[in-house]
Amino acid sequence: MQHVRKPAWLRAKLPNGPEYARVRKLVDNNALHTVCQSAQCPNMGECWSRGTATVMILGNICTRSCAFCAIETGRPTEYDLGEPARVADAVAKMQLRHCVITSVARDDLKDGGASVWAATIRAVRYRNPNCAIEVLIPDMQGRLEDLDVILDARPDILNHNIETVERLQRRVRKTGRYDRSRLVLRHAKSRGFTTKSGIMLGVGETRDEIAQTMRDLREDGVDILTIGQYLQPTPKHLPVDRWAPPEEFEEWREFGLSIGYGVVESGPLVRSSYHADEQSARYTPPAARDGSAVARDETA
Repeated sequence: MQHVRKPAWLRAKLPNGPEYARVRKLVDNNALHTVCQSAQCPNMGECWSRGTATVMILGNICTRSCAFCAIETGRPTEYDLGEPARVADAVAKMQLRHCVITSVARDDLKDGGASVWAATIRAVRYRNPNCAIEVLIPDMQGRLEDLDVILDARPDILNHNIETVERLQRRVRKTGRYDRSRLVLRHAKSRGFTTKSGIMLGVGETRDEIAQTMRDLREDGVDILTIGQYLQPTPKHLPVDRWAPPEEFEEWREFGLSIGYGVVESGPLVRSSYHADEQSARYTPPAARDGSAVARDETA
């Protein structure tokens, strides 16, 4: 429960309607986890009512205990080789043209879960050849050989969130590292992938630090950036330092576009997968922006 009163601009849409009920039934019937539920996303009502959900693979218990995240921490028990097929089936039944898949961190597994990631991407691609696949991955502890297992399965967008500015990494992510996250994003970009990352406002960062983080990620080749307001999921989690007003998010959106990002999704309720399909549709590769190549197919 949030102890600090939320401002009016943080009111999210409540769950309702036939599409919401249909998505919930699909998730339940396919025995899937979603980050929407596990991370207490404020946009679940809106997104599920639009017929979309972000599937979370490799169980719903994370080996890390980040100070901002509502996902349960502990010793995972799931390693389900049937999960990729169920994810692919759910994507097909939701008739998605753009799906987002994420996972808990599985530092208990030798490959960090990379093999299950790859199997899931391939299963979704086989069952849904016209659906773009966006993956929101952990840092794989910086092991590029495991990252390559995921990249070799050819997702359309590689998303890894840096979450906050360099000074606050230890406080916010504990076992996460700023340089390691940048390494993941740089490596994916070096292999030719469209890359995406995200940061939260309201955990104690300064304006100069936000700007520097945005410059750093752009230097690493990040194409799409999401910026949202941190919300404290329980009293045990990191408290909210401040509420950034909507006009500040617009300022950061304009700044991001001015330094070369293809898309900046910035707003109080923005999360990594919020309107991800629309972000993908708006994104134009740099070569196409320069007129030297045709724009990417929105369903690629």
